[in-house]
Amino acid sequence: MTTLSQDVSTGGPTLPQEIRLRTEVPGPLSRELAARRSAAVSAAVGSSMPFYAATAGGGVVVDVDGNSYADLGSGIAVTTVGNADPAVAAAVAEQVARFTHTCFMITPYDSYVEVAERLNALTPGDFAKKTALFSTGAEAVENAVKVARAHTGRQAVVVFDHAYHGRTNLTMAMTAKNMPYKNGFGPFAPEVYRAPLSYPFRDGLDGPTAAARAIHTIEKQVGAANLAAVVLEPIQGEGGFIVPAPGFLPAIATWAKENGVVFVADEVQTGIARTGAAFASHLEGIEPDLVTIAKGVAGGLPLAAVTGRAEIMDAPVLGGLGGTYGGNPAACAAAIATLDTLEREDLPARARRVEGILFARLRALAARDPRIGDVRGRGAMVAVELVEPGTTTPDAALAKRIATDAAQHGVIVLTCGTDGNVLRFLPPLSIPDALLEQALDVLGTVFENAH
Repeated sequence: MTTLSQDVSTGGPTLPQEIRLRTEVPGPLSRELAARRSAAVSAAVGSSMPFYAATAGGGVVVDVDGNSYADLGSGIAVTTVGNADPAVAAAVAEQVARFTHTCFMITPYDSYVEVAERLNALTPGDFAKKTALFSTGAEAVENAVKVARAHTGRQAVVVFDHAYHGRTNLTMAMTAKNMPYKNGFGPFAPEVYRAPLSYPFRDGLDGPTAAARAIHTIEKQVGAANLAAVVLEPIQGEGGFIVPAPGFLPAIATWAKENGVVFVADEVQTGIARTGAAFASHLEGIEPDLVTIAKGVAGGLPLAAVTGRAEIMDAPVLGGLGGTYGGNPAACAAAIATLDTLEREDLPARARRVEGILFARLRALAARDPRIGDVRGRGAMVAVELVEPGTTTPDAALAKRIATDAAQHGVIVLTCGTDGNVLRFLPPLSIPDALLEQALDVLGTVFENAH
């Protein structure tokens, strides 16, 4: 059995907020765990980092060898309020001491109802809303499609180029990227169609023009009369942190409303203050019919939701929505504490502060390095797209090299994009400014040394 390094603290936000490397990366204990994993865990499960976590908090992850890393990934935008946030940890501990599970579909409990009330109030739109809780983002997306089909009596679903919506059969069909998410897993669910997205760095179109192109594709290839839902991420996540040109999302939302199509905003990654507002839809001035929520909503515990117009959410038959673990009481307790923190600490404002730091540093880096073709994003959801200098040709090898080298120097940074050539920055909003600046210093050096 692996013994954790004695250098590892007890964890939580009291951890020293600094990059500190005490062994090579990965260290001996991480290498021991890697050997055990190789024998015990499916080779189909991947990990971006070569080291194993022991504790985390604030803006750092400390591995089993006592190395402390600046966390610019947040477990893919999940630990928005920070790892082991005291309010979340206390709420979960209190709940699990009372009961861990009854199944809301059997014996309901008040925390599920309170989470629904809070999300109904927090999501965009001044109209009656209702919520159903699930466990994962993919579940939320799949259930949003079910709700839209029940409400409209139609079957077709439109998604967009570069989209990522999950790993279940239906959401694989909705996801654009083949490797590694879809390859070898077909056949996929039918009646899923793809439209072109606004991608300013690559198409150069303004928002209304890009929307007109997408709507033309939808009308000619699907037909509004057949369409149950349009599902899109206000800012794409795995697809490359693509921010549509201004006017694109409102135009699609307006068209959907005019044609009786349910407009679903997939805010699994963009929601819960990540982009500088409670939801990215707020920034676009749109009011989705349905919003899918997960990742940052419960401080690291598995919880997801579909929130939307009451008359649409009530469309499925009684018992048509649910799941054994959906709205688990410990996760609901964590969500209430997370939403309290969002309000008490004004996390949208904190995300905007992080945005200012990231943009200033990354744009300065881009001015020095022609391999950075674009810097984009909102709030604490920012990315750089890496290309061959003077072109828009993706450079996935460089992105992989930068992420690998950054980890060797104490910084966790993730890649994304259909071509794998985008570095994404998703720090927890609990990260201190000084640690974020230190991490960006390291990143600058890594870029300088990457050839």
